[in-house]
Amino acid sequence: MNTPVLGIIGTGMVGAGFARLATDAGLDVVLGNSRGPQSLTGLVAALGRHARAATPAETARAADIVVVAVPLAAHEELPRAELAGKVVVDPTNYVPTPQWHSPELDSDELTSSELVQRHLAESAVVKALHNVGPRHLLDLHRPAGAPDRTALPAHGDDEAAKKAVADLFDVLGFDTVDLGPLSGSWRSEPNTPLYAFPYVGEPPAGLSVPELVAWVQNAQGVTVTAARVSELAAAAVRGPAGFRF
Repeated sequence: MNTPVLGIIGTGMVGAGFARLATDAGLDVVLGNSRGPQSLTGLVAALGRHARAATPAETARAADIVVVAVPLAAHEELPRAELAGKVVVDPTNYVPTPQWHSPELDSDELTSSELVQRHLAESAVVKALHNVGPRHLLDLHRPAGAPDRTALPAHGDDEAAKKAVADLFDVLGFDTVDLGPLSGSWRSEPNTPLYAFPYVGEPPAGLSVPELVAWVQNAQGVTVTAARVSELAAAAVRGPAGFRF
């Protein structure tokens, strides 16, 4: 396999964490955000020679696979023309707020990734990296064939795109479980058995919501096998979309 150039649009915890995983594996990474390349000087320096900064549009043009690590509410700001023909990894999750919510998601008419795919109609969207934190990706990557290798779920409507993402994840140290089309991506979204907790274990009792979020973000990663990913996805029951506390 030719090693792809990875683009990452959005450089918060998810984008920066995935960039670290990728550059540590020797991949060339182009990073872009809404604040411009000058805001990424420190991050690029920390990541080393395999990373460079660009605008979001330049990032999309330069990369073979693009991770769009932006808030779902900002998905319509993604550079649609430059992402045409690209494989796009969508790690977003729906967080309804008083400032933004989607009636189509609230009614379960669409999944969040179907909403992203509709905007990026000429791209091949693969839902992935949305149910595991960046800290845990850095904890859990293992060589191919390792008995404690972790698997990540992926959903998508384009088989070749899912294969490209699975090949990328293999390079980065993870197995991939194909869970079918974007319409079924609710099976690994928030408030399902496959979301976050399998990768960190059981949290302490009695935590407030902010304490629980902080605990999950900082907990040590726990191995999740491909068989366990499939089992948890099969056990999911669809409820209201998005984070609901």
